[in-house]
Amino acid sequence: MPTYFYIAKSFDGGTKAGILNAENEYQLAQDLKKEGMILVRSDIQKEKTKTSFNFPIPFSGISLTEKIMMTRNLGIMFSTGLSLVKGFDILAIQARNKKMKTVLSDIKEKINKGSNLSDALSTYPNIFSELFVNMIKVGEESGTLDEIFKILSLQLQKEHELKSKIKNAMTYPIIIFMVMIIVGIVMVTFVLPNLKVFFTTLNVDIPIYTRIFLYLGDYFSRRWYFLILAPFVFFLFIYSMLKTKQGKQALDTFLLKMPIISNIVKKNNSAFLIRSLSSLITSGIPLTRSLEISSKTINNHYFKEALIEANKKVKKGEKLSNALRSYQNIFPVGVIEMIEVGEETGKTSDILKKLADFYEQEAVNAIEKLTIILEPMLIIIIGLAVGLFAFSIIEPIYSSLNSISQ
Repeated sequence: MPTYFYIAKSFDGGTKAGILNAENEYQLAQDLKKEGMILVRSDIQKEKTKTSFNFPIPFSGISLTEKIMMTRNLGIMFSTGLSLVKGFDILAIQARNKKMKTVLSDIKEKINKGSNLSDALSTYPNIFSELFVNMIKVGEESGTLDEIFKILSLQLQKEHELKSKIKNAMTYPIIIFMVMIIVGIVMVTFVLPNLKVFFTTLNVDIPIYTRIFLYLGDYFSRRWYFLILAPFVFFLFIYSMLKTKQGKQALDTFLLKMPIISNIVKKNNSAFLIRSLSSLITSGIPLTRSLEISSKTINNHYFKEALIEANKKVKKGEKLSNALRSYQNIFPVGVIEMIEVGEETGKTSDILKKLADFYEQEAVNAIEKLTIILEPMLIIIIGLAVGLFAFSIIEPIYSSLNSISQ
């Protein structure tokens, strides 16, 4: 029997939100009617399946989808007049994720003891970004919290859509690459050692490339654990390097100078940056503060540096477009010019929204073009590897057959 999250109104005008099990929406409405309530809205609460590809935010244990659902449902409940304490209580009951349930319950207790929502959320920086917390804080101060919830829902939804599209576009090339590695390991560790025994019985000269293959097969068959430990150590080393400022800067430099890849990096970071600025400015946060918050939420070193320096110039009275002009080499063509148009027309937030939509789609298109290039390249590489392996095996066999026939 499905579980419904519902919002209903009583005959005297009161509002109630909660969770009920019902066979369908009609039965839900009938059950609420018996309690003197009229159903206003209902949503089926879907359980997560084991086949879900919803990756959690690193070290938070809470996925972006869960944050979107929480923000959206909280906004709906708040707009109907439900208190934040009751809203978080319902969300905690509704949550399937144990970590999410614990966090929501703790936030409810903090609010119940007198804390502001923004202060309660700020105790979980790994889950709720500074952008999220500051927008909530502005909503509390200006009395527009219901509108802020809508803006945040859109921000998170757009971020999720962009990440999902990029992830989907890269899935096939990654699968091909992984299959290529697995096949290579199997050939080297299991097939080649058996072939070595066969070739040693033949009285023929073995080509150098065949001897290399046989040596690798013999080496890895005796040290199979190296094939397991080496990738683990390699990725651990890379991860440790990327946690340092120098390592992160080196990676960002490499990505921004790589042909094709640099275009994707610029569009992806620009889309996220512009969307964040648009949401913050629309919420009523001053431009200087918006730049400061955005600089803390973006990961790329050069985009972060551009925002920090631009913020200093804006504080001195410069326009944002002029402040960013010295960094136009990291932004796609047209971004700074469009921001300038927004400043001249007084519609900066509207222009930023349109720019964010445009570059989000451009980032996805760039990823799709990359996959179109990668797929045939990977197939060619696999074909060459298979051909080289087959040739290195067939040639000595063919030589041995010639020697026997003579």
